Amino acid sequence: MEQLEIPPTSAEGPWRSGRAAETPCSLSDVMSEQLAHQLDEEINTFSTRPEVDVNFIGSPDSDTSSDLLLAQMLQMEFDRESDSQLRREEKKFNGDSKVSISFENYRMVHPFEDSESSEDEVDWQDTRHDPYRADKPTTTPRKGFVGKGKNITTKHDEVVCGRKNTARMEHFAPEVLVGDGIGMDLKLPNHVYNALKKHCHAEQRRSARLHEKKENSTAEQAVDPKTRLLMYKMVNAGVLEAINGCISTGKESVVFHASGGSLEETVVPEECVLKVFKTTLNEFKNRDKYIKDDYRFKDRFSKLNPRKIIRLWAEKEMHNLARMKKAGILCPEVVILKKHILVMSFIGHNHVPAPKLKDAQLSSEDLKEAYSQVLHMMQQLYGACNLVHADLSEYNMLWHDGKVWLIDVSQSVEPTHPHGLEFLFRDCRNVSTFFLKAGVPDAMNLFDLFNAVSGLEIAADNQADFLAQIEALEKMNENHVQKASKRAFSTSDGGPPLKNSDDD
Repeated sequence: MEQLEIPPTSAEGPWRSGRAAETPCSLSDVMSEQLAHQLDEEINTFSTRPEVDVNFIGSPDSDTSSDLLLAQMLQMEFDRESDSQLRREEKKFNGDSKVSISFENYRMVHPFEDSESSEDEVDWQDTRHDPYRADKPTTTPRKGFVGKGKNITTKHDEVVCGRKNTARMEHFAPEVLVGDGIGMDLKLPNHVYNALKKHCHAEQRRSARLHEKKENSTAEQAVDPKTRLLMYKMVNAGVLEAINGCISTGKESVVFHASGGSLEETVVPEECVLKVFKTTLNEFKNRDKYIKDDYRFKDRFSKLNPRKIIRLWAEKEMHNLARMKKAGILCPEVVILKKHILVMSFIGHNHVPAPKLKDAQLSSEDLKEAYSQVLHMMQQLYGACNLVHADLSEYNMLWHDGKVWLIDVSQSVEPTHPHGLEFLFRDCRNVSTFFLKAGVPDAMNLFDLFNAVSGLEIAADNQADFLAQIEALEKMNENHVQKASKRAFSTSDGGPPLKNSDDD
C-alpha cells in the first residue's frame, strides 16, 4: 500500500493561529514555574501584613523555601476554608428559624488575618440585618384598612387575620417549636391560633411545675439544692471533713457516710452518718398518725406546711435517741441537727456499716444472745424511756461487735399514744416471728412477749380477742388523758392547757 504524505500546513489557516510554534519544555520545568509564580503572589500578599517581617520576605537573599513561612500560609488557607464551611453549616442549621444559633466561637481566626470582614461576608455579631432571615408577612397598616369602596380590606379580613396570626407565633415561648411556618405565607385561622396559644400556656405552666418538683424533691441517691447547700455548709464550717457517699436509701430518708470534723461543745466521731429525710411526702401521707397525736409535737403539727412535718420527723428522732442514750440502750449518738438533716455517729468500721440483723450470719449461740438483748432493750425502751419503737423488726436492728443496736426511731411514740399499744403489739409480732423462724428455743410467742414487755396480763385465746382488749385499754387511757388535760385547763385560770414538759 502506498503511503500518503501529509503536506505541511501553512503558517496561517482557519484552524491554526499565525503564531510560531512554542518550544516544548519538560513537565518539571512547567510545574516549577507555576509554583514559583504562585509563591511569589502569595508572598507579596502576605508581606502587606504588619505582623510579618517584610524585610525577611522581600529581601532578594531570603530563602523562599522556609518551612515556617509555608506552614503559616497553609494554616491561613485551612482556616479560611474552615470558616467558609462553618458559615454554610450555620446557614443550613438555622434555616428560616426565628431563633438563630451562632457558630462564631468555633471560627479559626488566623493571627495574621485582618479582623475586618469583606463585603460578601456576613457580620457575625450584628443579627439585626441577617440576610438569611425570612421576611415577615405583611399586615394591614395602623388605620386598619386598605383600599376604598368595594376594594377596601379591613383588619378583620380572613387572609389578613390569618397572616397576622402566623406572625404572632413568633412571640411564643422559645421551647415551642413552630418550624418554618413563620417564613411561609400561611393563613392561620383565629380558632387554630387561639388553641395553639392556650396549649403553649398550659405547657409552660406544666414545665414550671415539673421544674419546681424536681428542684424541691429528694431523689433516691441525690438531694435537692437546699439540702445540698446545708451539707456544703456543714463541711465548710468544719463539722464534717468530707461526705463520702450514700450508704442506704429508704422510704423516708437517705443515709450518707461522712468523715467527722470538730465542734466547740460536742465531740464529733471520726465516722458519721447524715440521715437526710426526704422532702417528698409520698411516703408520709399515711404516717402522720405517728406525730399528730404525740403531745410533744401536737401543737406544732400542721398539714398545711409539709416541709415543717419533715423537720418534725428529724427533731422527733433526735429526742427519741437522746432518751434511749440516757437509758443506756445501744443506738447512734446524735451530733447535730440542721433542719431535716440529722448527723449521728456511724455504727461500723472503716466505712463498712454494720449488717442488719436479717443479713448477719449468726450462729445458734449468737441468735440466742441477740434475742436476750432484744428482749431486754424492748423492756428498757418501754419502761425506762417510756417509748414504743413502732417499727421494730430485723430490718431496724444492727449486729455490731456482738451486740444489737437499735436504729430508725423517728416514728417512735409513747405508750399513752392512742395507738401506742397497737404499735407495741406489732413490734412484738415482728420480733417473735423472726426469732422463732431462726430456731431460737427460748423465743416467746407473740402474746407472752407483749405481756413481758408491757407488764400487762392480757389473757386471750386468739389474736382477735387480744387486740380487742388492747383497744379497750387504749380507749380507757385516752379518756384518762382527756380528763387530766381538762383538770390542767381548769387549774390554769381559764388560760390555755398546760404543756407536758419533755424529759429530754
